[in-house]
Amino acid sequence: MTALETVSAALSALGVWLTGRRAMACWPVMSLASVLYGVVFWQAHLYADMALQGVFAALSLYGWWRWLRGVQTDGAVYIVPLKNMLFWSGLFVAALGGLVGGYALQTLTDDPMPLLDALLSAYSILAQVWMARRHSACWWLWGVIDAAYTVMFTIRGLYLTAVLYAVFVVLAVAGWRAWRHAGVKPVRKNT
Repeated sequence: MTALETVSAALSALGVWLTGRRAMACWPVMSLASVLYGVVFWQAHLYADMALQGVFAALSLYGWWRWLRGVQTDGAVYIVPLKNMLFWSGLFVAALGGLVGGYALQTLTDDPMPLLDALLSAYSILAQVWMARRHSACWWLWGVIDAAYTVMFTIRGLYLTAVLYAVFVVLAVAGWRAWRHAGVKPVRKNT
């Protein structure tokens, strides 16, 4: 455990907690945590997770912009229902991306868990996009992803990060419960 991993873990937990509360400050906090965790994962040879942190930093800007568009007059962020077709197509595309990424990592790197690393990265991108678009389904997906990451980080010896991801599972449940009761923005139907 390094000081960098400790700071990264603290900022990540704060960012997820702020997200569950639908606080706009979650995005810059998560962006900084992503940059720092990119270095941690590079040092651990978890290259898909390192690259994922760069994607998360970029998606933080996207999420900030999307959330600004969904703010209610009282300052709360609207939750938007996820259409069934987008749900299933998102899961399929993430699986396909994870398989391709896993093959690339196995072929090109010394990643000790290339398929798991790539699949978790692909599904994490999907969950982050769903979060940026304010879909409550992001929380249950994060719960599953974070449970798998807890195991992977334990195996890789990143114990503080493994504990953080176990906490993320709890925060995902809390986030889902909070968002489930939040105001839902009606979806416009094209006529």
